[in-house]
Amino acid sequence: MSVLDGPREEWRRILHQGTPVWVKPEEGGKLRLGDGRTVDEAAATYLPPCDPTKIICIHLNYDSRRVEFKAPPLVTPTYFQKPLTTLNSHRGFLNRPADCRYLNYEGEIAAIVGKPMRNVAPDEVWDCLAGFAPANDVGAQDFRDTDAGSMLRVKGQDGFCPIGPGIVRGVDIRKESVRTYINGKMVQDGPVSEMTFPIDYIFADLSRHITFLPGDIVLTGTPANSRPMNIGDVVEVEVTGIGRISNTVQEVPAPAHDVGHQPTDTDAVRRVALGQF
Repeated sequence: MSVLDGPREEWRRILHQGTPVWVKPEEGGKLRLGDGRTVDEAAATYLPPCDPTKIICIHLNYDSRRVEFKAPPLVTPTYFQKPLTTLNSHRGFLNRPADCRYLNYEGEIAAIVGKPMRNVAPDEVWDCLAGFAPANDVGAQDFRDTDAGSMLRVKGQDGFCPIGPGIVRGVDIRKESVRTYINGKMVQDGPVSEMTFPIDYIFADLSRHITFLPGDIVLTGTPANSRPMNIGDVVEVEVTGIGRISNTVQEVPAPAHDVGHQPTDTDAVRRVALGQF
């Protein structure tokens, strides 16, 4: 059955009594374990709902974001990768190093692979996906001046890819929207129909050359209005019909050793971080 076809089904993964377990959410704020026991959702310690071998992201895939960047219409997509150590989960903390100022949110839809994909046609993609989850493509824009566009230090720091709370199938993602909230105020809102390159196109494009394995993640782009988060902010990414992930920003010490490229506060950094194009 295609990942788009109902009924809606959601699985979450939590740490229960020291062991990772899969659970299903139920009414009344409960999560049901496979053996029939239930736990309170409010007390659950979440884990990412997949174990990827790769996390691939697309640039400027929402037209509102492209217009914000004052970029010309795109003919072909470009991509970058986030290290696996960026994985984070629902209710996890987002760490802003003490020497950084511009920790930006980017609410996105994560498409998660369910079975091996290689050289698939666009209409075959939906049968190969396990489901979808809200995600936040967090970036320390203070490092925008380095890494020749790969954004390794911008987007690749530990914990910079929260995903969850669960993985959902049985929802036609093409009819949904992604929204971001800071302390309860909506700051991003973009319908999936605004994507320049649809999800099935992205996977068909990449799988010509790259084998996707179960659990692999593709982040499918963010709408306009990515801006810096402040210490103590609660950032939530909602995908309608899918769910909402929540994280809190905290400050952590700056790196112990003064080596390599340091955070900068240049015009180029501020243009991207603050949307001053």
